[in-house]
Amino acid sequence: MLAALAGAGVGVLGTRHERAAPYLARATFRPRPPARVARPVRPTSKPVPILMYHVLATVPAGARFPSLFVLPAALGAQVDWLAAHGYHAVTLTRLLAGWRGTRPLPAKPVVLTFDDGYLSDYSVALPALRRHGWPGVLDLAVKNLSPGDIERWQVRRLIDAGWEIAAHTISHVDLTTVGPVQLQREVAGSRLALQRMFGVPVVFFCYPLGHFDARVVEAVQAAGYLGATTENPGLARPGQRYTLARIRVGPGEGAPGVAAQLGRLGA
Repeated sequence: MLAALAGAGVGVLGTRHERAAPYLARATFRPRPPARVARPVRPTSKPVPILMYHVLATVPAGARFPSLFVLPAALGAQVDWLAAHGYHAVTLTRLLAGWRGTRPLPAKPVVLTFDDGYLSDYSVALPALRRHGWPGVLDLAVKNLSPGDIERWQVRRLIDAGWEIAAHTISHVDLTTVGPVQLQREVAGSRLALQRMFGVPVVFFCYPLGHFDARVVEAVQAAGYLGATTENPGLARPGQRYTLARIRVGPGEGAPGVAAQLGRLGA
């Protein structure tokens, strides 16, 4: 009886092994795909357009600085035109990585920057760029974090959408006119404040009013920034990291105006 049971058990066990054998063989001897070798990325010195925006709204009557306004529909048309013509928006950090050769850039990179910190960065620019999965760069003055301009929760939504935050001082003061203590507070202090508020690296700076001199550039470098944007017209170049040129987008330009500017610069 015991012998019979043992024989039956062996028979059952053998049957199970026979059934499993094809699967075991395939699992054991399946050849591994060859490992992918990452292609090396070469540093590039390619100049890149950085577009500069401020308020995205209709110019109100009596506005002190009407040149800072761009219609929301114009921004949408400009973004759509850029995408249709092969451009792809990147952050300043991504741009620097491309110049350094640590990450490839798209064939036609462009950076879209939005200065100061206005509600329209959240209500207008975010959805316009999100249609194409693009990030923007918010050059944020700390004093503008308030109801009516842009609030912290809205900045966090921009960050969640891939936007980069760059420092634009605390009080948006002309840095060439302040003493050393205030200069350090505005430059280094704004970086520290934004990093503490939002928990993200802040490694680029934007000069308020586009004003800077050798002393201001030195303060930006000492604060640990990797680069800074100006209001100097033209294309941004890797040899000018702390004086990156930008292209001002003005009211009434629409997509044809941006296209014309890029065409003149060969971008």
